[in-house]
Amino acid sequence: MSKPFNPLQDNHGKGVFEVAKSNAHVGMEIAAVAALTPDRVAITFGSEKISFRQLNQLANQIAHRLLRAGITAGDAVALLCSNRIEFVAVRFACHRIGVRLTPVNWHLAPEEAAYIIDNCDAKVLFADARVKQAAIIAAQHSQQLIVKVSIGGEIDNFDQWNTLKKEDAENISQPVLGNTMLYTSGTTGKPKGVYREQPDPSKAADMQAILTAVFQFDTESGLDQALTPGPMYHSGPFNLCMTTPLTSGIGIVLMDKWDPEDTLKLIEQHKISHAFFVPTMFVRMLKLDQAIKDQYSISSLKFVIHGAAPCAMETKQAMLDWFGPIIWEMFAGTEGPGTIVSPQDWLAKPGTVGKPGPDQIRILDGDGQPVEGSTPGQLFLINPPNSQFNYYKDPTKTESTVKNGYFTAGDIGYLDKDGFLFLTGRSAEVIISGGVNIYPQEIDNILIKHDEVADAACIGVPNDEWGEEVKAVVQLKSGRIASAELTQQLIEFTAKHLAKQKTPRSIDFIDELPRNQAGKVQRKKLRDSYWPTQQTII
Repeated sequence: MSKPFNPLQDNHGKGVFEVAKSNAHVGMEIAAVAALTPDRVAITFGSEKISFRQLNQLANQIAHRLLRAGITAGDAVALLCSNRIEFVAVRFACHRIGVRLTPVNWHLAPEEAAYIIDNCDAKVLFADARVKQAAIIAAQHSQQLIVKVSIGGEIDNFDQWNTLKKEDAENISQPVLGNTMLYTSGTTGKPKGVYREQPDPSKAADMQAILTAVFQFDTESGLDQALTPGPMYHSGPFNLCMTTPLTSGIGIVLMDKWDPEDTLKLIEQHKISHAFFVPTMFVRMLKLDQAIKDQYSISSLKFVIHGAAPCAMETKQAMLDWFGPIIWEMFAGTEGPGTIVSPQDWLAKPGTVGKPGPDQIRILDGDGQPVEGSTPGQLFLINPPNSQFNYYKDPTKTESTVKNGYFTAGDIGYLDKDGFLFLTGRSAEVIISGGVNIYPQEIDNILIKHDEVADAACIGVPNDEWGEEVKAVVQLKSGRIASAELTQQLIEFTAKHLAKQKTPRSIDFIDELPRNQAGKVQRKKLRDSYWPTQQTII
């Protein structure tokens, strides 16, 4: 019988982070932290707490269950789960047995979630009982599923989570580094998996080391705590609020549902040192009554980072005035890294999203030629050689997005004379609401199925709290009459098929949608009419 993997072999006398880093090539960082600081609290979730030893044992039990079922390196696992301890355990189990993990947005409509679970070729599904309908639909459509486990309650024909407790809790004998495939909304209506080949084990610790240094973690004392306020199926919380802290030996505090006052309460209660927010969270925290803000101490905070959506300069400045010069910003996406800016650099150059490294970014005009000076153009970010991506099962989308080793998400910006990057806008397609990317074609496709609708185009319009909200511009069939009643019918119609965040908040009616000579809707022309006073279209 093979011996359990020993993360401390050849690591005697080293600190927590050094030992964790040395085990990253096989996905065993948590095993290393557990070996050195077994009783340090890894996760706090409400009244629940588990140590690094318990987290490692749980990850091992999951890993042994999957291996026993015949799951092998390269297979896919889908995780449809809210923020809870089980989510974290599945993540670290998958990354030690070489499988590809796809966390699925549990806020999606059941059919949307089921599509992703089937599309990613999952052989395993871990599903939260609070979204059992999506899990059942997925199980019906995904014939390749061989392991189905329910979390937090019963789901028909799923094994219950507690059955995992019967498995071996010892480290697996031959760990293999796994990876993650997150999904991003698709421009043509279907989400796209951002697929990377199995990572190069020799490069596995590089990004962890960079982020740990930027975050300035105190890895040895165990006093630092990171708050996880957003859903972990998003790349920001997944990487910055969960993976980076835990693999550095830092405990995390999970929030089930984000609330501005609860955030301040948890910061004080758990002496939170690190947190990741999206701009919508900043806006809602700033709107709290001053009396509520004054109730809670935030003195433990030493590093805050935000991203996922553009942040208005006045919002960022107000947060810096409140929290102090500890707020960093990251410009990146599911597809890959971008830039990061310190509070000091931002205060010196308000509005910048950072200074890219050499050859990290190209700025091109409409003809694909480099722009001159500080002229805005379309941003192309490097597709990192050691972790290049493509869109899973979609070579056409990959070809249109990735060119000559660089990819674009449609952002528009420029570099100033000192090489700092500023965003001025983006392509009209994507809507960013509360840090969530929404592609309007998906909503258009639903609206045009309605009996009263001849054509439709959805756009993002200003929203003080969310950045943008979805507005539908609808062309009715001949003889149909616009009304408040019809507006409500159309909103309810889309809500039956799409997640709440994608449902239009308002609808305008138009005689005829503007189209170019090729027949394509001129979405930018529609959008511009709703942003007349904005200096920057976000």
